Amino acid sequence: MKAKEIRELSSEEIAEHIKDEEDQLSHLRFQHAIADLHNPMVLQEKRRLIARLRTILRAREEAQTVTAE
Repeated sequence: MKAKEIRELSSEEIAEHIKDEEDQLSHLRFQHAIADLHNPMVLQEKRRLIARLRTILRAREEAQTVTAE
């Protein structure tokens, strides 16, 4: 998911995506610990996607705080 696509989502949808991606990441980590993953780069991609989602959500929260003051 690209940053442009994420910015089109609402804050609630972004928070939901974060939760889903974290669940998927923990499942993938568990699989990776037990046996080899077919593509271990998926772990890195998931971590980066979660970071991207959190960054955009945090920027929105910051913007709302600044406009509220």
